[in-house]
Amino acid sequence: MKSVSHEQRKTQMALRGLGGLCLWYLLYSLLLPFSHFFAYTLLGLQQDSHLGAAVQFFVYDTPKVMLLLMLIVFAVGIVRSFFTKERTRRHLAGRKEAVGNVLAALLGIVTPFCSCSAVPLFIGFVQAGVPLGVTFSFLIAAPMINEVALVLLYGLLGWKPAALYLGSGLLIAIVSGWIIGRLHLEHLLEDWVLEMRTVRELVIEKRLTWPDRLAMGKTAVREIVGKVWLYVIAGIAVGAGIHGYVPEDFMASVMGKAQWWSVPLAVLIGIPMYSNAAGIVPVMEALLGKGAALGTVLAFTMSVIALSLPEMVILRKVLKPKLIAVFVAVVGTGILLTGWLFNLLF
Repeated sequence: MKSVSHEQRKTQMALRGLGGLCLWYLLYSLLLPFSHFFAYTLLGLQQDSHLGAAVQFFVYDTPKVMLLLMLIVFAVGIVRSFFTKERTRRHLAGRKEAVGNVLAALLGIVTPFCSCSAVPLFIGFVQAGVPLGVTFSFLIAAPMINEVALVLLYGLLGWKPAALYLGSGLLIAIVSGWIIGRLHLEHLLEDWVLEMRTVRELVIEKRLTWPDRLAMGKTAVREIVGKVWLYVIAGIAVGAGIHGYVPEDFMASVMGKAQWWSVPLAVLIGIPMYSNAAGIVPVMEALLGKGAALGTVLAFTMSVIALSLPEMVILRKVLKPKLIAVFVAVVGTGILLTGWLFNLLF
């Protein structure tokens, strides 16, 4: 049996990848006409009806977001293969705090960690000697600036909301981490976390090949999409309801830029909620389409992602209540200022 050379395998992989991208693009381009056919021809709904608009939005956005999600997660899964926990800790340990805050926030965007990783991350960072403020910059940026949500925002709403989301999230993570670092609150870590400073973890890293990285991309699609698809569909369903039934005048009056109180109200509504970042993007799309102010919607989204109650419960395992209160106050203030600023500018 004739063996296949390494170069031939690479060529076959490239051709399969190209074929997959062509199929993905074909399916993506057919979504809008199919959604109109399904809602207005097959179901016979009126185009100017509330139900027709809601059904068309749901049928169009559900496969669109899922296709974008699979493509993004696959690419991000490959990128993340270059950022292991040990490598991340090495990059952050021993840095000056100001530089460390910036680097930690940037690393938080691309590393594969979310709020559910808070406990092992805190332990690992404490072991590596990472300053508390730098650790917070990382932990704020990791869930808040979700790369999947970032690319979905670009695909659904364009570069402007995506750039604002990225820039404001980075600024909040950097400044909040710096402020917490200046307060010297290490004594508010749980005692068992402080004791971990004397423990060193031995980690042996495996050298990855490109087939390994591609396999990690496929695994990321299977695991991440498998976990978030329900949140995505729920978010699209909420967005469809807003798109079809909520009057534009009402949304503008509640979440418009003229009402200063709309930003703190949006933050207060967002904190008790729990949604994956990918699931909240369709809600953003619907709110903006109905006339809600960009800053208010951005503040709502960030509070859902970065200040959710489930995340606070997880962080309670490593932080004392006073430090959690400081964390919420500092990050919440940053989100409020961001919302007001963008409402003023845009």
